[in-house]
Amino acid sequence: MRLGVNIDHVATLRQARRTFEPSPVFAALIAQQAGAHQITLHLREDRRHIQDEDLRLIKKLIKIPINLEMAPTEEMKNIALEVKPNRVTLVPERREEITTEGGLDVVRLESFLKDYLKEIKLANIEVSLFVEPEEEQIAASKTVGADAVELHTGRYANLWNEHKKEQAREELERLKKASLLAKELGLRVYAGHGLTYHNVADLVRELKDYVEELNVGHSIVSNAVLFGFERAVKEFIERIKEGLL
Repeated sequence: MRLGVNIDHVATLRQARRTFEPSPVFAALIAQQAGAHQITLHLREDRRHIQDEDLRLIKKLIKIPINLEMAPTEEMKNIALEVKPNRVTLVPERREEITTEGGLDVVRLESFLKDYLKEIKLANIEVSLFVEPEEEQIAASKTVGADAVELHTGRYANLWNEHKKEQAREELERLKKASLLAKELGLRVYAGHGLTYHNVADLVRELKDYVEELNVGHSIVSNAVLFGFERAVKEFIERIKEGLL
């Protein structure tokens, strides 16, 4: 199971002072050196953390795949077509949210997304949709032409963190069922949101036969502040391996 390291919150720390450090580009380079399989970054419309130049430099300097999270807007599509990341992951976005609060409503946006994705796919950029583990959202993702879905693991993470173990197990079953459906439809399956060093191993044990990749940001960056970025990435990879045993 691969690890995509989300570097957004390195940029959050930098933007707190509107200065030049810490550099999310350097963080991406260190994550690559530490064994990360992908760099994930979210270029938000309000540019609250990652900036356009961060994306362009990372695309130029990083050798591992780049996953650009973005809202389905014309501005973001044009940036993606210019920079050409390996993957775009479409996510919902609200200015007032602290972080992404849930999955994209693909069912509601089905007609719009069918047209929106055409140019991106023609540019040979993989398209993933960040969705809730719900049958109708996954089926709609296939219908609009997505190559993959990234399942929102936030509910599982919150239940685990609140020590609601039985409910967390039930949510894992929901994620497993959604993963199986996605694979049956020919979609690649990724997962992420709220995963930490503590709750990831249980998720990996249950989903290792279905999910190819986890995208993790806040927990890694939080530990990097205390212990260093390279160590933080390497230790998260070890936690994933624990779940694979």
